[in-house]
Amino acid sequence: MSTISSVPFAEAPWLRGATSPYYNDSHLKWQQKCRNFITENLSQHAVEWEKTGVVPSEVFQKFAAGNFLLPSLPPPLNVNILKSLSRCGLSGIQGSLVTGMAFGVPPLLKFANEELQQDGGSDLSNILTTAEKSKDGGSYIVNGQKKWITNGIWADYGTMLVRTGSAGPSGLSLLLVPLKGHPGVEMRKLAVSGAQTSGTTFIDLDNVIVPISNLIGKEGMGMKYTVTNFNHERISLAITGTVQARVALSSAFAYTMKREAFGKTLLDQPVVRHRIAKCGAELEALWALVEQVVHQLTSPSSADEGEVEIGAMAALAKVQAGRVLDKCVRCAVLLFGGSGYTKSGQGELIEMLSREVHGPRIFGGSEDILLDLAVRQLAKLYVKTSAGSTSRL
Repeated sequence: MSTISSVPFAEAPWLRGATSPYYNDSHLKWQQKCRNFITENLSQHAVEWEKTGVVPSEVFQKFAAGNFLLPSLPPPLNVNILKSLSRCGLSGIQGSLVTGMAFGVPPLLKFANEELQQDGGSDLSNILTTAEKSKDGGSYIVNGQKKWITNGIWADYGTMLVRTGSAGPSGLSLLLVPLKGHPGVEMRKLAVSGAQTSGTTFIDLDNVIVPISNLIGKEGMGMKYTVTNFNHERISLAITGTVQARVALSSAFAYTMKREAFGKTLLDQPVVRHRIAKCGAELEALWALVEQVVHQLTSPSSADEGEVEIGAMAALAKVQAGRVLDKCVRCAVLLFGGSGYTKSGQGELIEMLSREVHGPRIFGGSEDILLDLAVRQLAKLYVKTSAGSTSRL
């Protein structure tokens, strides 16, 4: 059975007995169930799987049989699963297991999803992949390329944003596109710095025939369906980054308590304590922000103004999580010293994390784009709710 760690910064305060306005005893029991299942079936194998670049197929079956796939669970139960998954420290493992289910399946349920493609990037209105109707009107003929598609290399189907009409957002639609083994589809796994098990993929689509019935929702509504999933994706990335930062900083803390240099432990050195304290302060502040945004997203305001503000804060939480993760991992690498730079031994998890830290600052919208988006949304909300403002944002 997995237990709550006593190492400083390893756990959220509520798991160590602190009062919480968000969680009660039933949440604690569910969290323990999640952690026990995930530790047994995933966490203890994470480093090994990351080295091979593949999560065994039977693991997916175990998670499905245990009802641990995210879309089948209401919030905040799915939030606690994501937190438990992230405790393995490696985002590729959880990305392999839940990305398709968390972001690819929901369009089939409620018309919301985000898929990145080579020419679009964070500018989804710049999608160049096209889907033209066949002469008999019974299918779409899809041409183009998609890049940085998580799980793509193993996927039988992909939820794909394509251009079915004229330029601009109104010409975009969502299609369920057959992938693995389908005529006209070529896929190759991309060599990325970290998260090897996430299966980041380049997809080439050459006259791929897709049944007209695979259109998700209405033609021309693809952009609208896509943006409704942004908040979910960004706060998911913020949760993952926060927990990964806890793994990195607590690992460094435990290491400095046993590693001796110059006749004393590293933690006896004031400069080491100072370095850990600065990261810890930012980590706990991040945790508070993420919990607040999660609470708002799982009990949203019905007012448009509330939704706009939540979207801005979700973007800021995602940005801050990436920054704090980067700081905590850098701190851990320095404190582990040579072990944190070695792909084996007691510091190998920290070394793996050091190759992942740039990803969370890019996925789900790059840092600068999200910072600008958040302020523009808040400014528009202020203009809408305050008389006399002359801003034209």
